[in-house]
Amino acid sequence: MTKVLFLCVHNSARSQMAEAFLKKFGRDRFEAESAGLEPGKLNPYVIRAMAEKGIDISRNPTKNVFDLFEAKRVYQVVVSVCSAEAAEKCPIFPGLSAKLHWPFPDPSSLTGNDDEIMAGVRRVRDQIEEAVKEFAAKYR
Repeated sequence: MTKVLFLCVHNSARSQMAEAFLKKFGRDRFEAESAGLEPGKLNPYVIRAMAEKGIDISRNPTKNVFDLFEAKRVYQVVVSVCSAEAAEKCPIFPGLSAKLHWPFPDPSSLTGNDDEIMAGVRRVRDQIEEAVKEFAAKYR
């Protein structure tokens, strides 16, 4: 099994969605986890958007990437789903064979009423789902 770690700033939205989608679409070949530079609380809009896809992330913990690094966790692939500046702050894991960067908009930066924010979160969710599907299909 290929171990994959998805990273973002707070581990509250983008990395959580990517982890959940890889567990759905690549469960036979990948072990997926996610973490953040400054773990926060799960974004309630993201919880709702994922539930629309039949995926419950409401009980997922947010994790600190530096805790995983200090625990000497090993990943073959690390995918940052945040800005390039934030991705540069992440530690380099031993045994890493690929470091990928998929910049997606941060759902926590969306503004507007409930419908407008949910529409934006759905767009990000769907972009992440497509990227993960493509990754699962191509990565060997």
